[in-house]
Amino acid sequence: MGYISVIGAGSWGTTLASILAEKGYDVALWTHEEELAEYINRERINHIYLPDVKLPPMLTATHNIQDVAKARYILNVVPTQYIRHVFSQLKSYINEHSIIISASKGIEINTSLTPSMILKEIFNKPVSVISGPSFAKEVIAKQPTAVTLATKDTKTGLLLQEIFNTDYFRVYTHNDIIGVEIGGALKNIIAIASGMCDGLGLGYNARAALITRGLSEITRLGIRMNAKEITFSGLSGIGDLLLTCTSPLSRNYTVGYKLGQGLKLSDIISQTKYIAEGVTTTLSAYELSKSHGIEMPITEQVYLTLYKDKSPVEVVRDLMNRSLKSEFYG
Repeated sequence: MGYISVIGAGSWGTTLASILAEKGYDVALWTHEEELAEYINRERINHIYLPDVKLPPMLTATHNIQDVAKARYILNVVPTQYIRHVFSQLKSYINEHSIIISASKGIEINTSLTPSMILKEIFNKPVSVISGPSFAKEVIAKQPTAVTLATKDTKTGLLLQEIFNTDYFRVYTHNDIIGVEIGGALKNIIAIASGMCDGLGLGYNARAALITRGLSEITRLGIRMNAKEITFSGLSGIGDLLLTCTSPLSRNYTVGYKLGQGLKLSDIISQTKYIAEGVTTTLSAYELSKSHGIEMPITEQVYLTLYKDKSPVEVVRDLMNRSLKSEFYG
């Protein structure tokens, strides 16, 4: 069932499945919610995550994990903390010739692995990554978007580029998988900080400084993890960071904004059905910064706010009163 399987029927997974199906590919969209699969197949709408958007006829939803295992291309769009559980179920059924692509952004708690690392560990085969500044709401409306597709194999990259590219969804190739994933994961932490900044009403100067310094610490960690510095000046780096840090469409920015207004994290989480990946990524990134000996002051302060109940006002005070230093390391 399905030439291409998309695992995860949230807003982004449904959007990518829709893009591929509209290009004429036979696409199977897996969801852990059986009722949602039935509704999509009956009404052609994902009423939970993309209401009012009609889905193409070549897209079929399923709740059965075995239905999607034999596809030629398998696209992961599962929230990072659930990837291991979901894909471990696929392991005994998967087609050995399948090409696996990941569109999830985050870092697994306890293991500090990125999505492609988790999948490579499970299947013992290369995993490609697609990432960049791409709100599902705008992509599904066919507004111009550009993303990065990172692969280790050039031929695979060119093949996947052709599969995903459309006249409104432009795909660039790159070979720095870890850099693309670190940029995609950590920008969510800076977006929480940016939302806090705006929620406190600190102005545009503060937000610009925050985004710039956020990029600096993302790059420092990325380089330590063998990423290429140039990656962070690209779509999956500064591009995704700018988008996520400046728009209320961003779940992570919205979490930060509400924190800045004085709400508690538990209350914010209980008010939404969407997952803000930055909340769990903050814990993983904080642990990574300590294990690699990398100074990441913004990440540390977001961690203290989310997990130690530190107030956003104290966060700003402590960031602004850090010891003086040169802007550029080395």
